[in-house]
Amino acid sequence: MVCCRRVNPFRFCSGLRFLGYSMILLVAAVVALSYYAVVVVAWGPHLLRGGSSSVLAFSVVIIFHILLVLLIWSYVMVVIKDPGSVPENWRPILDEENVEVGTSGTLSDIIAPELRASSWSPSGRRPDISYCSRCQNNKPPRCHHCSVCQRCVLKMDHHCVWVVNCVGARNYKFFLLFLVYTFLETCVDTIVLLPRFIRFFQDAKIHSISPGNLAVVFLAFVLNLAFALSLLCFLIMHTSLLLSNTTTIEVYEKRQLPRWKYDLGKKKNFEQVFGTHRALWFLPLYSPEDLQSIPFLQGLDFPTRPDEDDDG
Repeated sequence: MVCCRRVNPFRFCSGLRFLGYSMILLVAAVVALSYYAVVVVAWGPHLLRGGSSSVLAFSVVIIFHILLVLLIWSYVMVVIKDPGSVPENWRPILDEENVEVGTSGTLSDIIAPELRASSWSPSGRRPDISYCSRCQNNKPPRCHHCSVCQRCVLKMDHHCVWVVNCVGARNYKFFLLFLVYTFLETCVDTIVLLPRFIRFFQDAKIHSISPGNLAVVFLAFVLNLAFALSLLCFLIMHTSLLLSNTTTIEVYEKRQLPRWKYDLGKKKNFEQVFGTHRALWFLPLYSPEDLQSIPFLQGLDFPTRPDEDDDG
């Protein structure tokens, strides 16, 4: 008899990482195409004409570059930033350990930031934890195993092939900013290329512009319009998730419960992702104070509703 070896389908998921690298090239190609169409072909020539036309062109070019810088900055951060992984041999801090710590010093004086866990809950209650058989390690609350990255990710939202990375506790803000600035950039590109697109067939007949530039403007307009419409749907979805303190993975679980235990109100939910420093809300950065004083930005510990703590 021939024994059939058991095939693990999750092994094939790791191949999605190679697809992601091609997506990075695709993003770079779309950015380059849009830059050439907007700055070089459509509005750059107006800068030298003077008058109101030059002022309008200057405004368009400045707005385009500001959004482009923020877009690329956010994209690079979500690509290179580790979403957060579980420390080796992680375990929650027990209540009696908290008492012992309190008698000799503060928790931050004794436990390294990357190893702190579950001591911040308003009730001090030990949270429910699970165990990952593939990582052979405990899993903090809201942590899930990614079959593409082959590891557990803290507060995992999803694995995004566009950024070749998981979106989790420590890079979710950067992912949201990438969505926002990409949406704004594609909307601006669509609007400023619209006059050129309308004159596309007229310019083609009278040969007032080279066929290559005509193709670039046409393709850039269509791509930016398509991205703007699709990103609008993603923005609406993730805004709803952000304000209810829910990840994409947790949506089904939330529907089964009368009240979502992590929903602390829109303001606190927002600050759990973007931090408390308003000056940095729209930049892919966190203040050192937030990183040190807000445990859930590290992805190991999350406060719950007071009524949920009482019911537990």
